[in-house]
Amino acid sequence: MSAKTTQPTRNTRNTGPGRLLIAVYAVFAISATARAGYQILTKFSEAPLAHILSAFAALVYVVATVSLAKPGATWFKISLAAVLVELFGVIVVGAISIFDPVAFPHDTVWSMFGRGYGFVPLVLPVLGLVWLYRRRPAKTDE
Repeated sequence: MSAKTTQPTRNTRNTGPGRLLIAVYAVFAISATARAGYQILTKFSEAPLAHILSAFAALVYVVATVSLAKPGATWFKISLAAVLVELFGVIVVGAISIFDPVAFPHDTVWSMFGRGYGFVPLVLPVLGLVWLYRRRPAKTDE
């Protein structure tokens, strides 16, 4: 009986500290979308790869925001995938932007490991993974 009472709580990621996490993801979704939109509309030809990556980062933040707010195992998996893609992206883009700065003549959210955003893009997916681990769906006996 206790598994039934704890499972809805574990399947819900939008309570307690999860609300703050979702709020930060929402801010990044909005800011990354605005940045990508501006870059694509005004400077796309100067650095297409950087601007496409900015748009991709914005999409990842939107998916993470929505999926973290939704309950259930399917949304958990989507959240996990989005946060892992975000972590991979910030590490890869961050490393490339340091070792080959010519590849990114314009910054993205993930450039220099998110230096332009106070390194929050590097820390956020780690916090997201910790939260997801703590709120993972309970295993059911099938």
